Amino acid sequence: MISIIIFIFFNQTFFINQNQIFENSLEKIIPDNIEIELKIPNNNVIEPDKIQNIVEDELNSIHNIWQIEIPKINLIAPISDGTSTNIMNKYVGHFEETPKDKGNIGLAAHNRGYPVNYFQDLKLLQKGDLIIYTYNGNISKYSVSETGIIKDTDWSKLENSSQDKITLITCVENEPEYRRYVQAIKWKGEN
Repeated sequence: MISIIIFIFFNQTFFINQNQIFENSLEKIIPDNIEIELKIPNNNVIEPDKIQNIVEDELNSIHNIWQIEIPKINLIAPISDGTSTNIMNKYVGHFEETPKDKGNIGLAAHNRGYPVNYFQDLKLLQKGDLIIYTYNGNISKYSVSETGIIKDTDWSKLENSSQDKITLITCVENEPEYRRYVQAIKWKGEN
């Protein structure tokens, strides 16, 4: 009986120490602005030499996230390079001629009649609305500065810029020769 009590006590102490080692390791590795949910084995035991690998795997998956979030219209959507039909049937498309992190980032998506219509409520955005863009582990916030309608042949809104901004483009309902655009400027103080 005494040996069972000693065994239980040892295991409890060992697991508490393991969890403390794990938590301390995480604090040193994970940046403050990143939230992750680690997949811990069912037995709640992680070997110390595996902690670094688990955290690195989770951080790599975070760095692979490429998405746009627009809280006002309840949108969180994945982004992929290109604006072909195949891409835009699953993702928000990135205009390959535009940058992915600095300058004028150009994105396009459908707004009706397709498998995914991520920009269906783009017309509801107004000046000052928030757009959150995540790429390569960096999360940037933008404020809508301009909205409007342009001809489908007008590419001026996607021209490169020294100012960091994001430009969203979609069709105008029942007017195939026009496009709706939303431009947003990166918040001051953002990277």
